[in-house]
Amino acid sequence: MNALTGKVLLMQNTRALVQAVSLIRSPVLKQPVPPGVFLPERQYRSMPSHGIGRYKYLLPKETQKKKKEKVQMKEIKAATDTAYGVLNVTVSGYDMTLVEHYAQHIHKLCNSLDIKVNESYALPTKSTEILVMPEQGTKMYVDAILKTHERVVQISQMKATLAPVFLEVLLKNQPEGVQLSINEHTEADYKARFKARPELEGLLAQMS
Repeated sequence: MNALTGKVLLMQNTRALVQAVSLIRSPVLKQPVPPGVFLPERQYRSMPSHGIGRYKYLLPKETQKKKKEKVQMKEIKAATDTAYGVLNVTVSGYDMTLVEHYAQHIHKLCNSLDIKVNESYALPTKSTEILVMPEQGTKMYVDAILKTHERVVQISQMKATLAPVFLEVLLKNQPEGVQLSINEHTEADYKARFKARPELEGLLAQMS
């Protein structure tokens, strides 16, 4: 009885498989798609994020390239009776990590106290060579090279009543080995940010 039931089930499965193969090979499914009928294609499988967020091709193309404007010094705002003018909070030290983190702390403190931060920039690193003279001989040799890193946080419009609190917080959080100074911003401080080019200055002097 079990063998007979197995043969019947095998015959039924074979017939179903033959019918499925005949449907696949039928000419009805192989007919070309008539024009005007749209069959959706799932292209996003191969290109999941191509073109998403791009917008530059929508903007009009510029026919002429804009010339880079020359960097000019901004007008220095003068101090008033109730507020300071433009101040440079300069942080310097030999450890770049401490100097950078302390400058970030000053910037965040200014934001929390509603003190306007005009700029936050780094000055060129200065190298100092330490020369040592041996016990015998007169020729000196380089023993070490110290690199001084400087960061400047330029602030303005700080209220006079807020200055003592600001300075007290800065001094209490000043890390060891880091120097702090606050000076008024001048034209010389602005020019110190740029690299000197004596050859170009000499040629300009000859032309004038």
